[in-house]
Amino acid sequence: MARKSQLLTLILLGFSTLALLVQTSNAAGGIAVYWGQGSNEGTLLETCNSGRYKYVILAFLNEFGEGRTPVLNLAGHCNPVGGGCKVASQGIMACQKKGIKVLLSIGGGIGKYSLASKADAEKVANYLWNSFLGGKKGSRPLGDAILDGIDFDIELGSTKHYDDLARALKAHSTKANPVLLSAAPQCPFPDRFVGEALNEVPFDFVWVQFYNNAPCQYNANTKSVTKLLNSWELWNKKLTKAKKIFLGLPAAEKAAGSGYIPPKELKEKVLPVIRNTKKYPKYGGVMLWNKFWDVQNKYSNQILGSV
Repeated sequence: MARKSQLLTLILLGFSTLALLVQTSNAAGGIAVYWGQGSNEGTLLETCNSGRYKYVILAFLNEFGEGRTPVLNLAGHCNPVGGGCKVASQGIMACQKKGIKVLLSIGGGIGKYSLASKADAEKVANYLWNSFLGGKKGSRPLGDAILDGIDFDIELGSTKHYDDLARALKAHSTKANPVLLSAAPQCPFPDRFVGEALNEVPFDFVWVQFYNNAPCQYNANTKSVTKLLNSWELWNKKLTKAKKIFLGLPAAEKAAGSGYIPPKELKEKVLPVIRNTKKYPKYGGVMLWNKFWDVQNKYSNQILGSV
């Protein structure tokens, strides 16, 4: 009788393991996370060693354009003055060896940036190419590591010439060494800062911010996902040139003013709908703002198998 019970237990464990493997293999997308704005969020190496992220976006280069000296701001992680952030190079390359794409985000909610003209956009593109991508004429603020691409998180200043910047960056791209482009537009369509760029240039990843925007986000009071799903439908229908579209979310309630979705609600009401790749072939996964809040709330741990 004991042997039969043990055999039954082993069989049940086998089915449980198989179900878990099926759930994981069916996950069509990955998790992207912004890193760099929280001194207690762990190192870049620790972030990539966690096994939870497929994309890591370094935030931010928050001053550039119109003759400004570009400024890299990685909060408490390092001081770029005097080459203090070159220590990040080892972490970047370690992430890339694991197959994780690492991009530099330009812009952000705090900073001084804008583009005066097409020529100015091309000048900024050359700076980014030489300083962070495959060029060799820059000061390399992050050391010798070659980043995979540039992220546009444009939230301030002028709305003009980001399409010119995107085209100039893509002009450096080759089959052997592609320059990836991503963007983080607000969910009201079209985004007023990068809408034209997204319409004109093929971006590889677009992590739409479905938070801090009441018309197109989760309603915490009613627990309704209707506005969010309607907006997701619109972005997938209208954004024809983008390769992958992600659901951008705050990783904790305090990470944004509004729009936080409890993991249980996300897994039950949203992910089963948007990860239908027959209906939404551009589905790429979930973007989280940011690593610091993800550490606090363990959000990615709770959704990883469902993304």
